[in-house]
Amino acid sequence: MVELSEADLDESGPERTCIVTRRKASPDDMIRFVAAPDGTVTPDLRRKLPGRGVWVSASADAVTEAGKKGIFARGLKGKVQVSPQLAQEVAALLERDALQSLSLANKAGLVVTGFSKVEKVLAEEGKVAGLVHASDAGEDGIRKVGQALTRGFGDAAGQVPVIGVFASSQLDLALGRSNVIHAALKTGPAASAFLSRALKYAHYRGVGVVAED
Repeated sequence: MVELSEADLDESGPERTCIVTRRKASPDDMIRFVAAPDGTVTPDLRRKLPGRGVWVSASADAVTEAGKKGIFARGLKGKVQVSPQLAQEVAALLERDALQSLSLANKAGLVVTGFSKVEKVLAEEGKVAGLVHASDAGEDGIRKVGQALTRGFGDAAGQVPVIGVFASSQLDLALGRSNVIHAALKTGPAASAFLSRALKYAHYRGVGVVAED
């Protein structure tokens, strides 16, 4: 088995190396792991935990492979314990992180819900940072919102991120409202933070980014 070099484990500079694929990417597109004092491999979403860290592409498959093939132990330079459910545990952390961020965006007044209100905001080109559809939303509603997006943004509609990874019940809890099916995010730092975290979670699971027609 090929050993990981110090270059692979370098935590300086603008990019990090995935210990599974050896591909370089922005830290925002990866997940950092450290060994806890008891040797347990621990995800460090905020990238602030002390000690040697290793980086894995934000993919459930990559995290699973790192655990099954002993790559964490080689990267962390010691005997470690890897939970058999580590990939699922990371998914739950990413999900919670994204929903908490959505709640903050809502408190900042940047979330609009309800089809008619979403449609109105979409008519104001340039004022929408992204869209959210409940994962249990009907195809007809998604199509109609997509049409409103195209009317408001034209050729730029494809550049608007659309998230579809959270169930309506999850959106209800995050936003403190009932029956949330469609939502629009107005531009602002809190909305950008949510979209970044939601897209990372969706990419990790390989689901939930909706293509608008």
